[in-house]
Amino acid sequence: MSALRVALIASARHPIAEPFAGGLEAHTWGLAHALTGRGHHVELFAAPGSDPALGARELPVHRVVLSRAARSDASMPGAAWVEEHHAYLRLMLDLARDGEHRFDIVHNNSLHYLPVAMAPALRVPVITTLHTPPTPWLESAIQTHDATPVTFAAVSRFTASAWRPLVPAARVVRNGVDTGFWQPGPGGSDLVWSGRLVPEKGPHLAIRAARAAGVPLKLAGPVADERYFTEQVEPLLGDGAQYVGHIDRHGLAQLLRTAAAALVTPSWDEPYGLVVAEALACATPVCGFDRGALAEILTPDCGLLAPPGDVQALADLIPRVMRLDRRAARARAEQFCALDRMADAYTALYEEVAR
Repeated sequence: MSALRVALIASARHPIAEPFAGGLEAHTWGLAHALTGRGHHVELFAAPGSDPALGARELPVHRVVLSRAARSDASMPGAAWVEEHHAYLRLMLDLARDGEHRFDIVHNNSLHYLPVAMAPALRVPVITTLHTPPTPWLESAIQTHDATPVTFAAVSRFTASAWRPLVPAARVVRNGVDTGFWQPGPGGSDLVWSGRLVPEKGPHLAIRAARAAGVPLKLAGPVADERYFTEQVEPLLGDGAQYVGHIDRHGLAQLLRTAAAALVTPSWDEPYGLVVAEALACATPVCGFDRGALAEILTPDCGLLAPPGDVQALADLIPRVMRLDRRAARARAEQFCALDRMADAYTALYEEVAR
């Protein structure tokens, strides 16, 4: 099939630009870049300020303007919720009007319910990637029609299994990272933890495990929950634990290349774990909690997993992980986590659904 015209729906709240707000934004950036590089025509629906270097055209996010009377109404939800709802509503109505003349595929890469709930109104095929465990809003959207016309993909076998009662046939297309950018490095003597600093990612547990193992730790990522950071992370800093801030991909890659190992400490069932793929691509082995999809990505020669939440068990594994062969970590990334593999899989799915 020739070049495809793809409407890629992303977050209306966070721009697809560095430093990324989270793994979902980093994933969308990589996918848009890979598709454009393959000659496909990508139009990206995302928050204003998304990276113009993607080569994708940014679809406008329309902000709602509410009257003082509406804002003071007792039923008024949070302003951010209303703005996000309005943006996706405008987009889906726009695509329902004439989307089939402009696009071959609509790929919903957001977490919002409206692209799924309103998919039957479109005359162009819709693919939705499931990036999270089941949520009430998305489950409701799927059930708005007896047979939803949406084709679903899931980022891991674990995530596909979690959705199976409602979405029995989700295709597994694992997230990938650009192994040309995330290059292997020589390692070092410190540990690294990266991601959003929120309770479900467990950075406070990483600090405790590193301290129990007697190995310095550097943490990087956006503080997405100020109260959690102030109360549970900040008091643990010092004595070998350093927060280096919200750094861009170049800074993070350098941090990973020169780390002895990466800690991944989810306190929830991780749907995939992009930070694991980034670490492996930099030839850095991984030590983490056995939750969600992490066991799908890691093999014993590139990472070890402790029982969920067991800080001492994680600390006991750290010296062993630091001795793993870095070449095995890089090989696993190339075989399992490469962006090219993901882009090829999505392109094949687009072509199948478009036919």
